[in-house]
Amino acid sequence: MEIERKFTIKELPADLESYPFHVIEQAYLNTDPVVRVRRENETFYLTYKGKGLMAREEHNLPLNEASYYHLLEKADGNIISKKRYLIPLTDPKFSDTLNQPPEGYSLTIELDVFDAPFAPLVLAEVEFGSKNAAESFIAPDWFDEDVTYDPTFHNSFLSKKVFQ
Repeated sequence: MEIERKFTIKELPADLESYPFHVIEQAYLNTDPVVRVRRENETFYLTYKGKGLMAREEHNLPLNEASYYHLLEKADGNIISKKRYLIPLTDPKFSDTLNQPPEGYSLTIELDVFDAPFAPLVLAEVEFGSKNAAESFIAPDWFDEDVTYDPTFHNSFLSKKVFQ
């Protein structure tokens, strides 16, 4: 089960290049249900995602490079390229006062900086171990709008976007 919240941001962190990152390319074979292929650095896989916006079933299957490129040719719509920065969020804040995580607890912000034609789109995603944690998460100050429930910010939707 993937449980994540998604946000736009106010500004990029000044020290962004100091964080580790992955170069990601992905394309969609289907968007309902979601079936995508992804290259993350030099790792390739096929992903199935069930219905949902904040919480949904997700299964990843490994692919070899040849299989990835074979399936990529069959994808519909836009190929999405982005750089994903992995930013630690130590001692995150939650509104649920009864279920606070222990001191030193950490989450990871996955900050996606999209390449053309989607640039300057930047989205921050945070994954959680439970729906309760996701729902009670208090976003850091540099996050802007919560777009978790806006399907237009999901990559499967972006894959179908038409550019003039």
